[in-house]
Amino acid sequence: MKVQVNNKEVEMSPDSTLTQLTAQLELPVQGIAIAVNNKMIPRTEWERFILRENDNLVIIKAACGG
Repeated sequence: MKVQVNNKEVEMSPDSTLTQLTAQLELPVQGIAIAVNNKMIPRTEWERFILRENDNLVIIKAACGG
């Protein structure tokens, strides 16, 4: 199954969760937020949130500075 992550195509196993995606992409455990199809998904739901074919994800990483 294919999803879009920050405008890049990523191949995932069917019925993958957001937690599995973060592991596959080797994302940091803290300091990120994820929106799926323009809806922010709370970290508490990542384990249960099932990705679907052609979902559009935006991953935002926290940055220090001003």
